[in-house]
Amino acid sequence: MDKVVGITAVCSRVSKDYVRTKLPDGSFQPEEYALGKGGRLDGSFRDPSFDNSRFIDIARAVTGPLAAQNYRPAKKPDTEKLLIMVYWGTTIVPDPMSMSPAWTGLNNEIGPKTDVQQLGQLYTDDIMRNQIDKKNAMVLGYDSDGSAGSDGISAALHRGELRAELEDSRYYVVLLAFDFQAFRTEKKHKLLWETRFSIQEARNLFDKALPVMTQYASAYFGQDSHGLVRTKVPEGKVLIGEPRSLGEVEAPQK
Repeated sequence: MDKVVGITAVCSRVSKDYVRTKLPDGSFQPEEYALGKGGRLDGSFRDPSFDNSRFIDIARAVTGPLAAQNYRPAKKPDTEKLLIMVYWGTTIVPDPMSMSPAWTGLNNEIGPKTDVQQLGQLYTDDIMRNQIDKKNAMVLGYDSDGSAGSDGISAALHRGELRAELEDSRYYVVLLAFDFQAFRTEKKHKLLWETRFSIQEARNLFDKALPVMTQYASAYFGQDSHGLVRTKVPEGKVLIGEPRSLGEVEAPQK
């Protein structure tokens, strides 16, 4: 399965203290960075294409797209402007309501004679479902969506579509870019920008999907996406440049 399918979603936020300098030709002034291993989170299902993924695999995938935005690996240990922490994983998804014992016991119907205890169980199941959805939304950047549209049917359909994506397992990568000098000299965790991007796990393989969603997300590295940006994966190939050796640093202590 070489073809990558589905919706790629990106959310990128930038601190008001972070401003990139533009050169006369319109490109951004280069900034040096070091990559740090943030960590991996395994989701609800075993996935051979993801289970063996390593930090170096993610580092190789993001190096070329970062370079396209004039972010360059630091040549010396003390010249980095950014410490970019890398997190990746698959989301943990809630069980469908149809799997709830209470819902099954009700024969999928709620009426005047519905048992109060069963209704209470359904209510509890829905609360747990909403909690999982909320956590996924925060990880993927869906909590920042500002494109719900107008009130009414279109908005309801849009929210339903987003919720359906949240309740499908998704591969994701999160890049958190900290001020490295502030971290080194003052031990301050000053977040300058973050980019969160994801794609559905179903019918995809992580090693194939990773460069595709990274390439799409790269346009927002260090830039504000102004909410959630979603697009269908286009047909074609994504070419990633030759990987370079990268140093590894420890994750900042939270």
